[in-house]
Amino acid sequence: MESPAIGSEGFDDFPQKRPRRPRVEPESQLDENGEVIPVLESEPQAEPKESRRRERETSDLPDAADLQRHADKAVKRSRGPAARDRKPLGARPQRVEDPAIVLKRLVGAERAKSLMRKLRDAGGAFQADRFTDSQTLLRPVVKEAPDLPDGRELMGLSYYRIGKWREAITELEAFRELTHSTDQHPVLADCHRALGRWNDVEAIWVELGEASPSSELITEGRIVVAGAQADQGDLVGAIRTLEQNWKLPKRPGDQHLRRAYALADFYDRAGKAARARELFKWISTNDPRFADVKSRVKALS
Repeated sequence: MESPAIGSEGFDDFPQKRPRRPRVEPESQLDENGEVIPVLESEPQAEPKESRRRERETSDLPDAADLQRHADKAVKRSRGPAARDRKPLGARPQRVEDPAIVLKRLVGAERAKSLMRKLRDAGGAFQADRFTDSQTLLRPVVKEAPDLPDGRELMGLSYYRIGKWREAITELEAFRELTHSTDQHPVLADCHRALGRWNDVEAIWVELGEASPSSELITEGRIVVAGAQADQGDLVGAIRTLEQNWKLPKRPGDQHLRRAYALADFYDRAGKAARARELFKWISTNDPRFADVKSRVKALS
């Protein structure tokens, strides 16, 4: 039986979260000669030292032992299909290019105008939760420009949002190879999880940890891998994964609340009612409208 993924309708284990917004640049335009009209961007402001220090302190990267343990599981596990044979990621992500420039190089200036309009319109449809419309608009883009990362990424996320896991995997694996980016790794891992491809979930989690991305990405990946462990009946392992380096932050963001909710849910399912109640209460104190947290507290009181 397929396991529903984060963000899918009817998934009760974790509250929904929209996948990371794909990089679609509606400002990019081509002039009459097919040349890209440059868009001026303001200089990024330097991040305050205090903010950088706080980010380092709240970093939630898995340690080397944790990554090795998951890598060993991916190699030794006999249950489920073997993990894909993926090319290793580069030392750093590929340089991000304006999709209008990439399209012009791939299909020529004249055709690039039309495909760029479809890409922009697909991005708008996605943001409006019209995922089928987004797919329809993207089909010619992906077909004619399969090496355009923006098209593959957005198509993958659109498939993901309607539960077409295999199709989403095809597109997001392509996005990974084209960009060497881990931006969509939690979503990609969740698609594999939905199909019971546990070894791929483990492999993607290891790759995500080795890349040391943002704490938000690590948290989303951690929730997915813990969910995969729970799906296989390993509640102890799922709890251990979510408890690693876990501290109640003074100023919790959405990622902290989502992790706490998942952990509290596993506590509840494992018969640790007191711990579950305490954590659900903490979530309710910080955001009483978060998912069904009020009813979860009431049920455990």
